[in-house]
Amino acid sequence: MTTELFATLYTCALEIGEVVRSHQGRGLSGQRPTQYHLDLVADEVAVRILGGAGLGVMSEESGATGDGDLVAVVDPIDGSTNCDRGIPFYATSIAVVRGDEVVAALVRNHATGQVFSAEKGAGAERDGVRLAVRATTSMDEAIVGVSGLPERHPGWAQFRAMGAASLEICLVADGSLDAFTVAGRTTLHPWDYLGGLAIVREAGGHVASWDDAPLVAADSVARRPLFAATSAVARRLREDGPL
Repeated sequence: MTTELFATLYTCALEIGEVVRSHQGRGLSGQRPTQYHLDLVADEVAVRILGGAGLGVMSEESGATGDGDLVAVVDPIDGSTNCDRGIPFYATSIAVVRGDEVVAALVRNHATGQVFSAEKGAGAERDGVRLAVRATTSMDEAIVGVSGLPERHPGWAQFRAMGAASLEICLVADGSLDAFTVAGRTTLHPWDYLGGLAIVREAGGHVASWDDAPLVAADSVARRPLFAATSAVARRLREDGPL
């Protein structure tokens, strides 16, 4: 990742983290379901900074703006409900896409200040420390993050539903979780998972889609991704089938 590009992504995430503080607790915007006032102010920052740097932008809140070879797919605040209610688990996620590949990514946990980042072919880091997935092979020992409500007991040791997919995927990259997936009829969009996808891949993890649909996209498409620390965990999850 070029220093200039990384600086832009970091500046964007940092400013978003600052600006949303004064909007926590204001509740829903009323403009569309599940959108909070803080989402709107975060989006303004994202479009201004990323677009101003010459990137095309695909944001959860405002859709596509600008154009260019590089497109920043951004969730200005992932975990908006957590943020609005003061639950300390929410982030800004930015994935820089060229064609059908993610070339760089940054996810900032605003509650802790931790920054996860990755560049294609150069590894993944958390605050400058190289990341590697956990070498888990047995689902009996696995702790799995989920988005949605499982319809059956999956047989894992434990599972977590923390409400911010980008951060939960990053926890697979740093070894805190063994996998992250969707449950029930839940779907995610590229802005939810692309930042984490790049970080997990560069940390040595495995990425798949339950229906084999392509995961890298710079538009508003619904997907059912699966992220796992090891091929053994990924294979077992696929064998057991969707939750």
